[in-house]
Amino acid sequence: MIELRNVEQELEGFRTRLIVAALVVLGCFGLLVIRLVHLQIFTHEELATQAENNRIAVVPIVPNRGLIVDRNGVVLADNYSAYTLEINRSQLGEPLEVVIDQLAEVVEIQPRDRRRFRRLMEDSKSFESLPIRTKLSDAEVARFTAQRYRFPGVEIKARLFRNYPYGELASHVLGYIGRINQAEKAAMDEWSEEDYANYRGTEVIGKLGIEQRYERELHGITGVEEVETSAGGRPVRRLRSEPSSPGNTVRLSLDIKLQALVERLYGDRRGALVAIDPRNGEVLAFVSKPTFDPNLFVDGIDQDSWKELNESIDKPLLNRALKGTYPPGSTFKPFMAIAALNSGKRSATQVINDSGSFMFGNHRFRSHGDSGLGPVDMVKSIVLSSNVYYYSLANEMGVDLMHQQLAPFSFGRRTGIDLDGEATGDLPSTEWKRRKYKRPDQQRWYAGETISLGIGQGYNNFTMLQMAHAMATLVSGGQRHEPRLVSDIENVVSHERRPPPREPLEALALKPEHVEVIRRALHGVTVEGTSTRVFAGAPYASGGKTGTAQAKSVGQNEKYNAARMDEYVRDHSLYTAFAPLDQPTVALAVIVENAGFGAEAAAPIARRVLDYLLTGQYPSEEDIELTRIGKAGAPLGRARLASEVPLPTLMNAGIATPVAASDAASGAAPASAASATPRPR
Repeated sequence: MIELRNVEQELEGFRTRLIVAALVVLGCFGLLVIRLVHLQIFTHEELATQAENNRIAVVPIVPNRGLIVDRNGVVLADNYSAYTLEINRSQLGEPLEVVIDQLAEVVEIQPRDRRRFRRLMEDSKSFESLPIRTKLSDAEVARFTAQRYRFPGVEIKARLFRNYPYGELASHVLGYIGRINQAEKAAMDEWSEEDYANYRGTEVIGKLGIEQRYERELHGITGVEEVETSAGGRPVRRLRSEPSSPGNTVRLSLDIKLQALVERLYGDRRGALVAIDPRNGEVLAFVSKPTFDPNLFVDGIDQDSWKELNESIDKPLLNRALKGTYPPGSTFKPFMAIAALNSGKRSATQVINDSGSFMFGNHRFRSHGDSGLGPVDMVKSIVLSSNVYYYSLANEMGVDLMHQQLAPFSFGRRTGIDLDGEATGDLPSTEWKRRKYKRPDQQRWYAGETISLGIGQGYNNFTMLQMAHAMATLVSGGQRHEPRLVSDIENVVSHERRPPPREPLEALALKPEHVEVIRRALHGVTVEGTSTRVFAGAPYASGGKTGTAQAKSVGQNEKYNAARMDEYVRDHSLYTAFAPLDQPTVALAVIVENAGFGAEAAAPIARRVLDYLLTGQYPSEEDIELTRIGKAGAPLGRARLASEVPLPTLMNAGIATPVAASDAASGAAPASAASATPRPR
C-alpha cells in the first residue's frame, strides 16, 4: 500500500513544536536572568554578608575566672590549665558507647569517667561538646593526637580548671563551681541581654559560697574572636580579636591562718564558729566542721564521693555556721537581761531567790544540779548562770514582749551576710506559732512554753552567725552592721579596689548604762564564773558566756548522763565572747556539737581565737592536741608568734600547669592544644 503524507502539514507542526520548545527554553533562561539580577543587584548586600558569615566564625573568648584571696593576699582559689578529651555526640560516626570503648584503648577511661559523662549528658544538648576525660597527661595527648583521624567528633581542648589549693580548708566559705545545669540555664533566660551575652561560651558557674554570691565579679567580661574558616569548618587565620577581661579579685576579711587553726582545734568534732569585728561587721573567722574538698566538684564529682559526702551522718556538706540552727542555751541569758532592762521589766539590782527550781503550775523547771544559788541580781545571774532567774523573767515578760525586744538583734531573721542560703532560725511568738503549724491545737501558745525560752531552750533555734552578730550588736552599744566576708573587690586591670555594697542598719536604742551592766556581767564570767579556768592568765580583759544546749530533752524525773547516751544526742557545748572589754574589736560565737558543757569544749576554742586576734599568739602543738579532744583549759606549752607560723600545707596545688597569681590576675592564657580557647571549670 502506498502511504499518502501531507508534508506541508507535518512541517507546520514541526515548526510549531520548535517554536514552543524555543519559547520554553527562552522562558527558562529569562527566569535565570531575572533570578540572577535579583541575586546580584537587589540582594547582593544581604548575600555577601551571609557569605562572609559563613567564611568567618565568631568565637567567644571566655575570661579567666577571678581569684579569691584572704585578707593578707593568700590565694584561696585560682586556675590552672589542663587538656580535656571531649566528645560532640552530633558529629560521631559510630554509636557513642562504641566510640568510648575505642577511646579507652588509646587513653585511660575509668568507670567513674563514664558515669560522670552520662550525668553531663542529662544536663546538656546533643550538639554540645562534653568531656569524657579531664586533666590528660602529655603522653595521653600525644597518643590521641596520633590517632585523631579515627575519631570524628572527638577532640582535645585546653581548658582552665578551678583550683582550691588548700583543699578542705574554708570550703563552706569558698563554695565551688560546676557545669551549668538546665535549671540554671532556664534562670539565665531571664537575665538582661547584656548579661546573657557575657556568658556565651561559659560552661561553669558558682554553685555555693563566695563562688556563687560573687559570680558576676569573678566571671569577668567575655571577648570575641573572628576566625576565617575553611569549607570544612577548620580555622585558617585570625581576622580580628577583642580580648576578654579577667574576673575581679575578691578579697576576703578572713585570715586563712586563723581559719586553719580553728579547724584544727575542732579535730574530728562537729560544730561552727563565727567571729565578727563589731566596728564594721567584717567576718574574721567563719568555720563549719566537718568540711569537704571543693576540688571534687570542679569537673563533676564521681558517684562514690558524692554518696560518701551526702550520706555521711556528720553531714559535711551542711554549712553549720550559715544554716545550722541550735538552741542557744545559757548564751541567751545576756540578751534576756538586756531585754528586761530595755523594757523596764527588771532593774539590774532586783534580786531573785534561786532555790534550785521554778514551779509553774504542777511542772518543775530544774536548775543546774538541782541546787540553788540563793539570792541573785542580774550580774550574778549571768556570772553564775542562774536558770531560775531567767525562768521567772520569761514568765514575767511573756513570749511576745521577748520577741519584740530580741528580734532587732537579728534573732529569727537573716543577718544579711554576703552568702546565699542563710537560715532564719526561730525566735518564737504567738504569731510565729500560728504561721508555723497547721492544726489549731498546735497553733495555740501555752503559757508553760514560755518558761524554757528564758534559758535558751524550747522553740529557740539560732545560727552561730546570728549569735555572733547579736553579741557584736550588744557589746558595741547597739551599733549594727551587716556581716561581710568580702572586704573589697579589686579590678585586675586598673587595680582599683572597692568595698561591696551593704545596707546601712539603724542602731538599736540601748542605754549605755544598761550595756555596761551586761558587759560587766560577761567579764565576771571570765574571772569568777563558768569560764574562769579557761581564761586564767589572759593578757587582756574579755567577756563571755558559756552555754549547754539540749540536743534531746530529758524527762522531768530523769538525770542527764552523757556516758549512757549516744554521742549524737548529747548536749551541745556553746560559748559567746567579746574582747577587749572596753572597746571590743571581736565578738564570736562557737558551738561544738554533742560535746557537753560550754566551758569544756567551746570556751577553749574561743580563748585561742581571741589570743590569736588580740595578741598574735599561736598555741603550741601540745595545746592544740588537748583542745582537739576537749581536755584543754588555759593555753599550755610555749605559744608561738602567729606571724612566724607557716601557712597551712597546700593540699591541691594543681595537676597540670598551675596559673600563677600574677598571670591569672592579668588574664594571661596558658598554652593550649589545637589552638583551643582555655575555659574555666
